Amino acid sequence: MYSGVFVALCSCYDHNGAVNPSAVKRLVKYLIEQGVQGLYVGGSTGEGMLQTEEERKAVFAAAAEEARGKVTLIAHVGAITTKESAALAVHAKENGADAISAIPPFYFPYTEDDVKRHWQAIMEAAELPFIIYNFPAATGFQVSKPLLAELCRSGQLLGIKTTSYNVYELQQFKETGGPGFHVFSGPDQQYLPSRVMGSSGGIGGTYAAMPELYLRIEQSFQAGRIEEARYWQVAANALSTEFHKYGSLATIKEIIRLRSGIDCGVPRLPIRSLRQEDLGRVRELSQIIEKHALVRAAAISPSEMATS
Repeated sequence: MYSGVFVALCSCYDHNGAVNPSAVKRLVKYLIEQGVQGLYVGGSTGEGMLQTEEERKAVFAAAAEEARGKVTLIAHVGAITTKESAALAVHAKENGADAISAIPPFYFPYTEDDVKRHWQAIMEAAELPFIIYNFPAATGFQVSKPLLAELCRSGQLLGIKTTSYNVYELQQFKETGGPGFHVFSGPDQQYLPSRVMGSSGGIGGTYAAMPELYLRIEQSFQAGRIEEARYWQVAANALSTEFHKYGSLATIKEIIRLRSGIDCGVPRLPIRSLRQEDLGRVRELSQIIEKHALVRAAAISPSEMATS
């Protein structure tokens, strides 16, 4: 239930910048049809920090309506206040979330005790399995092993999503949590390295633009074909590097539109949209992904692809 490829879902807006529930449902349906194992709604890729509480609820309700009972559904409910986080957690439970997740509170210099109380209040509000979202570069707070061990004793802590390129740290979190504790890799570029070091899978934004690649990584890893999995991870990394040049969120949304016909709108300011002069290159990236997708569908090996 908590293993494999979990898409960090992007939010969908209409041409006026309002949340578009219909487009959210179509995107969820499309991703489920591709075979992903789960969805993570309302996180960084979902622009949750740029939305009101009511908008976040609307996005999750739409996603849940389409996904409930089909894939594992995780609601990111982290907010700058404990009150808002708890309200989002309750809403997620009412709408059928399998688990909830949250970043630590941010902006002010919180202590570990402050963060612990914040997360405990969220867990108590919804009484759902809880996944810590550790993102030090964005929040300024680093989850320590002692804090993790203390929270594990609550019995409600399911795991941790860690967005850091430190695979050793990921392995240490896994060891601290013990048997049955789930660790998810945040950086898309280290899906495979994290799996090798004991993660349950990954939660990533670029997965939505190229789910076939990450599903092939997972498939190859499960079959013990590590060199093949490495090939697909390198291919995904090359594309991710290109995404960053033009703005990852805007590029993801445009490639989704090109590949599925689903218009997710543009990211909210201050996140930049695609520049007109970059559209041609993004179309080329979409075509590269389509080629990879055809290779996966035909079960062609990397060596065969290299000679094609």
